[in-house]
Amino acid sequence: MQRKIGAALATAALAVGFGAVAAPSAHAASGCWTNDNIHWYCNNVSGAAVYGIIGNNHSYPDPDVIVGRMYSNPSWFYCKEDGQAWVGGPHPTRWLMTKADNGQLGFMKDTAIYSETDPVPNC
Repeated sequence: MQRKIGAALATAALAVGFGAVAAPSAHAASGCWTNDNIHWYCNNVSGAAVYGIIGNNHSYPDPDVIVGRMYSNPSWFYCKEDGQAWVGGPHPTRWLMTKADNGQLGFMKDTAIYSETDPVPNC
């Protein structure tokens, strides 16, 4: 009888211990940052697509054309553009203007960026 009680207590202790370890802590993403108010640095997904640009008077992302990739992390961005093609995430229509690693100007989806992009100025 004592063995069964001991085994039950050990099992309960392990379950409580695992429960405490399994619970993730809530963390807010740190914001993008700048040193010169021109280039805003953000942590991003390595290899993320950079999409082309459409528009004459104002540049908008072209969600159908990939012009390059961004392998650096963090990467720098000029500005953000809201109200564009759907990308999902906390800013479902936000894109950020940047230059891909091949030098092509374009936009990256906000969902490819880990940092909070609210500090980046509007285009």
